[in-house]
Amino acid sequence: MFSEEKVAQMAAYLLSKDSGRMAYLKLIKLLYLSDRQSLGVYGESISGDRFVAMKHGPVLSQTYDLVKNGGEEESGWNHWIRGTENYEVALKPMAVSVEDLDELSEADIEILDSIMAEFGHMSKYQIRDFTHDHCAEWQDPGCTSVAIPPSATFAALGKPHATALALQDRLFEREQLDRALAVYKFR
Repeated sequence: MFSEEKVAQMAAYLLSKDSGRMAYLKLIKLLYLSDRQSLGVYGESISGDRFVAMKHGPVLSQTYDLVKNGGEEESGWNHWIRGTENYEVALKPMAVSVEDLDELSEADIEILDSIMAEFGHMSKYQIRDFTHDHCAEWQDPGCTSVAIPPSATFAALGKPHATALALQDRLFEREQLDRALAVYKFR
């Protein structure tokens, strides 16, 4: 299930590794690649967001909305991230430590570090082009957006068709369970 707080902490961690400021296109791609790698390694994403194909490549749907428009409350996205001019985002707090990022596990941090090591040096356009050329689950939707089913991502990561479908079913079951438990969490 999508967690605004968790994706905000993912973004804060990545920004803290890159001078605290970044083009939002680059951040969107780093977040996508992090979730994609987590799917490949652990069978589930870090953020719980949905993957969609857009003109500039694959993105995380709700995360894209947060990057473009900010959050609705002062907690979550707005606590960690602020929009700036020139299509950039920046950290709100001056310094971020791993201890502050209590929504992220050690495994999540390892994935984020791996993605920064591999792609952090790229420009926003280089990383966009990389996702076009190397993320086989993405198909150009033209001027709209189209959902990318988890099974397509699993298949693009090399999973056999039957395994990709089984992993997708597991994700859907987990999401249903999370939604059911969320009802009881706030009672």
